[in-house]
Amino acid sequence: MKKIKYHFNTHTLRFDKVEVPLKVRLLQLFGFVAASIVTGVAIVAVLFQYIDSPKEKLLRQQNESYKANYSVIQDRVKQLELQMTELENRDNEVYRSIFESSPIPDSARLKDMETLKEVRMIQNLSSSALLSNMIGQLNNLSVRSSFQDKSFIEVGAMVKNKEKLLRAIPAIQPVSNKNLNRIASGYGYRIDPLYKDYRLHAGLDFTAASGTPIYATADGVVQIAGFNTDGYGNKVVINHGYGYQTLYGHMFRVKAKVGQSVKRGEVIGYIGNTGKSTGPHCHYEVIKRGIKVDPVYYFYNDLTPAQFDRILKAAAANKQSLD
Repeated sequence: MKKIKYHFNTHTLRFDKVEVPLKVRLLQLFGFVAASIVTGVAIVAVLFQYIDSPKEKLLRQQNESYKANYSVIQDRVKQLELQMTELENRDNEVYRSIFESSPIPDSARLKDMETLKEVRMIQNLSSSALLSNMIGQLNNLSVRSSFQDKSFIEVGAMVKNKEKLLRAIPAIQPVSNKNLNRIASGYGYRIDPLYKDYRLHAGLDFTAASGTPIYATADGVVQIAGFNTDGYGNKVVINHGYGYQTLYGHMFRVKAKVGQSVKRGEVIGYIGNTGKSTGPHCHYEVIKRGIKVDPVYYFYNDLTPAQFDRILKAAAANKQSLD
């Protein structure tokens, strides 16, 4: 039942019926609707500020799951990086040193790349930032892994050639020396027998009677064979590959020919007294990558530790060379 309002008229002393114009009614309705909308919006804003919608709840759960997975993957990536570093170090310091191969420079393994900056805390990273960071780390590991794989292929080839390498390293004495008494002078500064001053004696002098056989100390190809005016007289130089050469001087007669392939233990000539020499002997040198080194440290194929100690002392004892 519609409620009727009355108004007391003081002039007529009567109750008059109150009539509300349509315009006022419309204004009242509009005000009510507007107030309701504003109130509803305010309530929804407050609710969304503190209470997640079902979709937001799902997205938040997915985001937390992504972060947890990222943390696990990040730990795994760090483990892989440590393993890769260990493989690279072992490749350089163990595998390649065994085969006397030059180590791979760090720049070749992307070590010259700028160190990646520490990313912000995982909680503050967006999904795209997490993904970009992970892709960058995986790409870096992929490149390093690929390069390491190529390196191990090279090492595998070295393993196949290991026997050839060992045959190419000078490893025996050039003259039969069972009693270890044939070394007359060792490597180092010695008194020159002709000029009587201290000069570098870049090899070992083995004394023996003229005509005593001289043996190649490793497999190789004869590079020089014959008489030379450089003081060595009749000499032979053998190129063994892998950076090794050996020189045999003052021969009475040279048997080897230039270009000939020789094996370790093969006779290449005979002891003599040619060139700058004060008595029959074989002057023997080992040259590694162009540098003359002490040959005494290469007699490991035919000497026991005790014999090596004796020969080491013998080489150091005599302070005057024979050439």
